[in-house]
Amino acid sequence: MGNVYGRKDRVSSQMQKELSFILQRDIDDPRLGFVTINEVEVTRDLAVAKVYFTVLNTDEAGKRANQKCLNELAPQIRHELAKRMRLRHIAELRFHYDDSFDTGMRVAALLSEVAKELPVEDLPEDES
Repeated sequence: MGNVYGRKDRVSSQMQKELSFILQRDIDDPRLGFVTINEVEVTRDLAVAKVYFTVLNTDEAGKRANQKCLNELAPQIRHELAKRMRLRHIAELRFHYDDSFDTGMRVAALLSEVAKELPVEDLPEDES
């Protein structure tokens, strides 16, 4: 039976931790907002890493600006990452905004609107 949690997954997980630390402590760029690394997907050959991030309290233009800034800083961030990780080759970093949080918030808002419109007797009872 194959290894369920393979090297690719371990590298992705460690890369996510290190990138979060690097962006918090080492990268001092005023263009960046409060960036959170949500997920890192590394290709099978560990050559390319898709880094999914979110930014708090920003609009669409701010999200695009942060993505552009991160992709411009990718070589510098990659260099810092190479210092921290024991890999022969460090993956090329490609930053993508993760809109799953925004989608989840939109769905939650829609569900709360629907719940407000339902009569009280139609609401499910708690089974506690």
